Amino acid sequence: MTLQNKIDFAVVFTVNKANPNGDPLNGNRPRQDYNGHGEMSDVAIKRKLRNRLQDEGENIFVQSDERRNDAFRSLKDRADSVEELKKLLSDAKADEELAIKIASDEWYDVRAFGQVFAFKGTKMSVGVRGPVSIHTATSIDPVDITSMQITKSVNSTTNTTNPGQKTSDTMGMKHRVDFGTYIFYGSINPQLAEKTGFTSEDAEKLKQALITLFANDASSARPDGSMEVNKVFWWEHNNKIGQYSSAKVHRSVKIERTVDGLATSFEDYDIQVEPLEGLDVQVYDGL
Repeated sequence: MTLQNKIDFAVVFTVNKANPNGDPLNGNRPRQDYNGHGEMSDVAIKRKLRNRLQDEGENIFVQSDERRNDAFRSLKDRADSVEELKKLLSDAKADEELAIKIASDEWYDVRAFGQVFAFKGTKMSVGVRGPVSIHTATSIDPVDITSMQITKSVNSTTNTTNPGQKTSDTMGMKHRVDFGTYIFYGSINPQLAEKTGFTSEDAEKLKQALITLFANDASSARPDGSMEVNKVFWWEHNNKIGQYSSAKVHRSVKIERTVDGLATSFEDYDIQVEPLEGLDVQVYDGL
């Protein structure tokens, strides 16, 4: 069933000695704003959601190359694998709405987040506007970042001058957030859901992906257990436009530090949800 009511959500998660989202323009240090608050981009969050949904058997268009489950090495190749879509994109006068429907029916992330189909060699560009919008995650308090020098025990290539000496590529840096509690918000728009065919069942799958956001996400920068979803707040309105604006719903989550100085655990925060008349909130703990 196509989604009938607007949905808002919020996710609180903690980072403990990990790099949640490195900035490639800043030596891959964890992202921070000008006030020192940690950040995790909406793009990084959507990547993790796509990975979780792919783990659960959903067909995903924007797959990471290292974990793809098909033979396609580019988005164009994946789009061309759907013959009817390939034919439409090759015709400048083709039915754009039909192309949107085919792509949305085929891939979960297209009907959820949207996608631009504009590739070299195609004659029609198609933009799909998805109903699911997600904000950048921001830490409640400023975060401390620790950097450490690391070395490899062996050269990547033999040192031609002196094979017994280490080369410069054995030296590197590793960065981490010592501890931070982050929150991000999102919403699902029913009007846009109608256009892509995003259903109530799709919304339920997204909720479960949020609850298990960091499952199967371990790496050297994010060891298993270093990132944890603590709370997921889920509001379902009783109409398409929503009883309240998303901004007001998101502001209803109140988070306060209960200790002096730096927080070192999730228990150092008190989280309350301000009641909104006629709008109930479902609260889920992360797994």
